[in-house]
Amino acid sequence: MNVLAEGKQPRDIGLNIKAPSESCADRDCPFHGVLPVRGQILTGVVVSTKRHGTIAVQREFQHFVKKYERYEKRTSVYHAHCPPCMKLGVGDQVRIAECRPLSKTVSFVAVEKL
Repeated sequence: MNVLAEGKQPRDIGLNIKAPSESCADRDCPFHGVLPVRGQILTGVVVSTKRHGTIAVQREFQHFVKKYERYEKRTSVYHAHCPPCMKLGVGDQVRIAECRPLSKTVSFVAVEKL
């Protein structure tokens, strides 16, 4: 079953984010498919695009160490689905949103290139 008919408008995902100008026929695209987004919205840098349809996004944050009363830098890597309508490469700033689990490690989807 083809989810996207040609000329169909992208749907509103409930976030204040502009939809990509290109369209796609990906079922797991939040704008042109049926994948709902919910929960966390994170910002990070794309560090890998080697997996088909998936990107690795690294997020840097500060953690307070009570003993020394100082902050330390920490990083986390999140795997996110990259719809074909979003052309992302290594080094791009992106915003990812939580969705239902798409695979063992993928529970986020890319929604915006910053």
